[in-house]
Amino acid sequence: MSITLYALDGCPYCETVHDALAANDIAYETVWVEALHSERNEVKRVSGQRSVPVLIDDDHGVTMAESDNIVQYVERTLA
Repeated sequence: MSITLYALDGCPYCETVHDALAANDIAYETVWVEALHSERNEVKRVSGQRSVPVLIDDDHGVTMAESDNIVQYVERTLA
């Protein structure tokens, strides 16, 4: 499984997604992003936006944002 989570240290929404992935024992890689939106070019490249969290599931061809949507996806699809 190839899951990547773009996250910002100290972001409560990112922590919610981390917790959901950990609770469901899902292996993933975290890419830590810069605090300044203008510096988040990699997130923009992969998702079209600079906000985090962003989850990329290469196995299913899914890229998504918004912590609530990501948590639902984790629980319904990946768990």
